[in-house]
Amino acid sequence: MRLSRAFVPTAKEAPKDAVLPSHIYLVRGGFISQVASGIYNFLPLGKRVLDKIRSIVKEELDKAGCQEVQLGFVTPCELWEESGRLAKYGKELLRFKDRKENCFVLGPTHEEMMVDLVRGRVSSYKQLPLNLYQINLKFRDEARPRFGLLRGREFVMKDGYSFHADEEDMRREYALMEETYKKIFNRLGLEFRAVEADVGAIGGSASKEFMVLARSGEDTIAVCSSCDYAANVEAAKRKLPKPPAEAPEFSAFEPFYTPGLTSIEELSDFFRVHPYYFVKAVAKKAKFGDEERIVIFFLRGDDELQDIKAANAIGADELLDAQEDELKEAGIVPGFIAPYEQECQIVLDEALKGAKGVICGGNKEDYHLIGADLSHFDEALFADIATIREHDLCPQCGASIRLTKGIEVGHIFQLGTRYSAAMNATFLDKDGKAKPFVMGTYGIGVSRIMAAAIEQNHDDRGCIWPKQIAPYHVAIIISNIKDEAQRSFGEELYHKLLEAGVEVVLDDRADRFGPKIKDFELIGYPYGVIVGKGLEQGQVQIVDRKSLQKEEIAKEEAFERILELVK
Repeated sequence: MRLSRAFVPTAKEAPKDAVLPSHIYLVRGGFISQVASGIYNFLPLGKRVLDKIRSIVKEELDKAGCQEVQLGFVTPCELWEESGRLAKYGKELLRFKDRKENCFVLGPTHEEMMVDLVRGRVSSYKQLPLNLYQINLKFRDEARPRFGLLRGREFVMKDGYSFHADEEDMRREYALMEETYKKIFNRLGLEFRAVEADVGAIGGSASKEFMVLARSGEDTIAVCSSCDYAANVEAAKRKLPKPPAEAPEFSAFEPFYTPGLTSIEELSDFFRVHPYYFVKAVAKKAKFGDEERIVIFFLRGDDELQDIKAANAIGADELLDAQEDELKEAGIVPGFIAPYEQECQIVLDEALKGAKGVICGGNKEDYHLIGADLSHFDEALFADIATIREHDLCPQCGASIRLTKGIEVGHIFQLGTRYSAAMNATFLDKDGKAKPFVMGTYGIGVSRIMAAAIEQNHDDRGCIWPKQIAPYHVAIIISNIKDEAQRSFGEELYHKLLEAGVEVVLDDRADRFGPKIKDFELIGYPYGVIVGKGLEQGQVQIVDRKSLQKEEIAKEEAFERILELVK
C-alpha cells in the first residue's frame, strides 16, 4: 500500500472523551472513527486488523470441528419471550417495532436465535453433538459507553453454541473450547489467563473468562503465584485462612457494653483483639424479580463481602444497600447485629464455620456479645461470600494469590438446558424419549481484542502491534521523496517485498521526515525501513517499533533482513 494514496487520517490530538491508550491511539492512528456514542466505523487499517483477528478465530474454530453460520442481527421479541429474557435483560436490550407493529430487538447475544435455528431441524441424538458459531455485529445499549472499543454499544463478536445429548458430552466440548480459545489467544500474540468466572445473566453451571492482562483492565483477577489457578474476584475461591493471632479467652458468653462502637477497627482497639475474631454483619436488600427482602451476611471481621458471590448464594438478581430506617423497621439494630434471633434470612461465610469464642453484635444498641459460639449453626447457612485478598492462599496448591487487572476478551459457559427447555427445543434420545438439548455457549469479543491488544502493547508514542495482527508488517519510509536515489531504492525494495508476500507499506508522501516517523510510531507497524541520507554511503536503517532500536545495514542486505524479521 502506498501511503500517498491511502486513507489513513492520523491526528495529533486525542478525542476529548478518551482516557485509555487504546481509545486515543486507535482514533489518532486512523483505525476507527466515532459515529455516535459507543458506535465506531472501522477505517482501512482498522478493518485489516479486525479481519486478521477474525481469520485466526475462524481457522482455529474450524479445526476444532465448529461450523460457521450467520444469524440475523435483528431478532423477534417473541423468541426472547420464550426464553424469559425479554423482561429480565433490562434497558441494555434495544427494542423497537416495525411498520406492522411487530416487536424486535438488536441482539446482544444469540442464544434464542441459535436454539430456534436448531429446533425442528435436529431431531435425533444421532445428529449430535453440533457446534455452530457466527462472527457478527452485536448491540448492547450501554448506559455509559466509554473507553472506545472496550465498552461500546455496537461491537463485533464471535458467539458459538453447542448442542449435546447429555451433560458429559457438553463438558467434553467445553474443555475442547477452552483449549481452542487458548490456541486462538496464543496465536493473537496476547498475554492472557483463563479464569474461573461468575455465570452472570447468561446462566449455566460453570464458566471461564479469558482475560488479557493489562493495567487498565476493569476486571480484577486473582492469580496463583505457583500453579495455573486464576479466577475473577467475583468467583475466586481461597484456602480458608489460618488464625493470624492467638484466640481471645472469654469466661462466659455474655453481653458487653460498647457505647457507640460500631466499626471493626474501633472494636478491635477497644477489646485489643484481632479483627479475625469479630463477626462482621452486612445487611443488604436482595431483589428477587419484583420482590425485595432484607438479608444479613456475616463474615470474619477482617474480610469484606463480595456482592456477586453473596447474591448467588441466595439466588438473588442483585443486592442493594439497606437503609438504616429499613433495618429498624425490620427489627434490626444497625451497628450491633448478631447472627442470633433474626427473623430475616442470614448467610454466614464459610470461614466462620465452627467458630467459637468470637465477638458479634448484641442485637441491642451499644452492646456486643463476647464468647459467641457459631459451631452449632446449620451447615445450610454457610457459603463462600468473602472477597479474595492479595496473599490469600490458592485453593488448589496453597501458594500465595496475587491480584492483577485484566480485560475480558472471551467467555465460555456450561449452559445446560436453560434455553432449550424454556424454548421446547428437544431431540429423541436412544430410547426414543424427547429430551431438551444440553448446551454450551462460547463468546469472543473480536473488536474488543483490537483495543485489548493496544492496552497491553503501547508506549507514549503509540501502538505496538503484535506481528500476528499488525495492519502491515513493514513500513518503508522515504525521508526525502524528491531525492531520486532514495525514491528509486524505496520503490525497488517495496516491489521486492510485495513479490515475496510481505505485508508492506511505502511512505511516499511529499511530507517532511518528522511527521512520517511520528506516524510510523503512532500506527505501530512492527518494523520500519528508513531510506535517508545514509543511502549515499550505501546504508539504510531498520527500526524495531517495540524497542525503537535502529540497525544500520548495507542497502543490499535490507531485503533479506526484513524477510528474516517478518517470517
